[in-house]
Amino acid sequence: MYKTIEETAKDIGMPEHQILQYIYNGRIKAVHDGQQFLVNSRQFDTYHEQLERIKQEIEIWRNTPIPEDIDVKDED
Repeated sequence: MYKTIEETAKDIGMPEHQILQYIYNGRIKAVHDGQQFLVNSRQFDTYHEQLERIKQEIEIWRNTPIPEDIDVKDED
C-alpha cells in the first residue's frame, strides 16, 4: 500500500524532513506521481519486526536479575 510522506512519517515515527532526505539519498524507495512522493509501506515490514524484537530483548534484559559477584566474600 502506498502512503504519502506525512502518513509514512507518522507510521515509522520520523520527522517528514528526514523521510524526504532519505528518499533523496535513496535509502527509502518512493514514487513521484507528479505532485507528491508516495512510499510503499511494505518496505518497512522488516523495520517494524526488528524494532519489536529489540524491544522484547531490552525488556528481558531489564527483568534479568544481576548475579552476585562470586569474588566478594563476607568477612564480618
